[in-house]
Amino acid sequence: MDLFEQVSKGIVEAMKAKDTVRRDTLRNVKKVFLEAKTAPGANDELKDADALKILQKLAKQGRESAEIYQQQGRPDLAEEEMAQVRVIEEYLPKQLSDEELEQKLKDIIAQVGASSPKDMGKVMGVATKQLAGLADGKAISAKVKQLLAE
Repeated sequence: MDLFEQVSKGIVEAMKAKDTVRRDTLRNVKKVFLEAKTAPGANDELKDADALKILQKLAKQGRESAEIYQQQGRPDLAEEEMAQVRVIEEYLPKQLSDEELEQKLKDIIAQVGASSPKDMGKVMGVATKQLAGLADGKAISAKVKQLLAE
């Protein structure tokens, strides 16, 4: 079952459970999926890799919104955003821990033969492909900088 079908099934389950946060969040996700499916050149298809990118983007936007609400002294709105982010994260693959990320990046650095911060582009090209969906781009970039500076 692809992500689009999983989200659709999740909406039905949320409706039966009368879980409004989950229902509304998944409806929004499905709306974005449908927009991506009907975009020019999409041929009415949505691959799981593309759906995953959409979910990551929505989760990131939600976290950023929650942070802004928190800074503006609106913890009620921040909690609402984070509740939606938690629902979206259920459909994302488990994120790598710092230790796992560091180990994978060390392997990639050895694989491409990088030795200095000048090689960051080579490492990032491979790392972003291999670790897509498993770690945030900022976290990957920061860790690569740190490892190449050593």
